[in-house]
Amino acid sequence: MPDRTIAILVYDGVRLMDATAPLEVFGTAARFGADYTTVLCSPDGEPVDAWPGVRLVPAASAADAAGAHTVLVPGSPELPLSPSPEGVLESVGVLAGRAERVGSVCTGAFLLGRAGLLEGRRATTHWRHAEALARAFPEVGVEPDAIYVADGPVMTSAGVTAGIDLALAMVERDHGAALAREVARDLVVFLQRPGGQSQFSVPARTPRPRSDALRAVLDAIAADPAADHSVGALAARAGTSSRHLTRLFRDQVGATPAAHVESVRVEAAQALLEAGETAASAARRSGLGSAESLRRAFLRRLGVTPSAYRSRFATGPVP
Repeated sequence: MPDRTIAILVYDGVRLMDATAPLEVFGTAARFGADYTTVLCSPDGEPVDAWPGVRLVPAASAADAAGAHTVLVPGSPELPLSPSPEGVLESVGVLAGRAERVGSVCTGAFLLGRAGLLEGRRATTHWRHAEALARAFPEVGVEPDAIYVADGPVMTSAGVTAGIDLALAMVERDHGAALAREVARDLVVFLQRPGGQSQFSVPARTPRPRSDALRAVLDAIAADPAADHSVGALAARAGTSSRHLTRLFRDQVGATPAAHVESVRVEAAQALLEAGETAASAARRSGLGSAESLRRAFLRRLGVTPSAYRSRFATGPVP
């Protein structure tokens, strides 16, 4: 096979865009002069039924595609909770065994994990399934906020359209930033997407703590994020000392009181921005104070500015 053959493994239930989005990137790069040849393969070379309801006709079996420079393993909505489809793990092993680089899109990371390709490495997957990936493979350093993670010859990406980010990163590694930028411009996407998965995910809810007093404190913070939630005020509400309350937070919430309050306020500000509020109004009503404080908190926790977040997610009128 040519040096830059990209083999994409498909199977029954594969998510269509996980497979086709990288194909767009590599195909466009080839049109601009990159030495890529793409091949769609299935475990036995037979057609597969992709989700949601599209039949794919591969050009080769996994055995025929072995020797490809790069192997991409797309995901499936069923993978986190279901066994691997028949023949897929064996195909991943056959393809990865001779590849110089292996990547996954979305829940395809579960297949790489089951094939033993993520052991001792950092990886990511769709934000909705990051916890399940970490539980299933405790030896893997799961990075739930990353759009993609490169660890040596193994690259994993977040959900669905993050396959575009992953493929663009591969193009940049192979042929430089100028060509990757040209591909991104042609596809009308970011070369490097600003921020991480946090801006897209439903904010993580804190597990309910064991302490009744601490549960009451968390409920009070959630009910009115903009109220006085200094450590002293929270300790008085809990009927305990500031030092003991801080210890309870660390033991049962996994964060300091200040960090938890900020996370709740950022979540409240997200909802206000989505409704079309200005940054100043969202900062005031969420308890973050000023627009500059809101900006710092968003950059720290979400990796994007409030104005960028609002422009992407607002459902109300944006000033």
